[in-house]
Amino acid sequence: MITFEYIADSSFKPTAQHKVWLHQVIRREGRIPGDISYIFCDDAYMIEQNVAFLNHDTYTDIITFDECVGNVVAGSILISLDRVEENAGLFSKSFENEFLRVLVHGTLHLCGYKDKTDEEAKTMRRKEDESLALLTV
Repeated sequence: MITFEYIADSSFKPTAQHKVWLHQVIRREGRIPGDISYIFCDDAYMIEQNVAFLNHDTYTDIITFDECVGNVVAGSILISLDRVEENAGLFSKSFENEFLRVLVHGTLHLCGYKDKTDEEAKTMRRKEDESLALLTV
């Protein structure tokens, strides 16, 4: 089951249709959707979690906690709405577009995609684009 939790206010909130879309993305990867929690927070909460769990004292838009077992995709995904808003401006995208990209980015991490190397980042971006193209909301 996919759940959305808000620790910070958002001008855009995902709907039941977005849950259907995320399930579709997971199934296209040959995986089974399990319990996934998306937690939308602000920078202050995100940096606190980044320091506590990853020993990184830096801002980030997303942290993905992988709890997958076998082929079942499960985990918790923290998303900083402050970073999403700033990145939308930097990339000349709407908040909604950047929000959805980060949402599926975390999902793709749980499906096994990484983005540490240039080649991994290129593959991740392609998978994000393919996933966004599936969305018919």
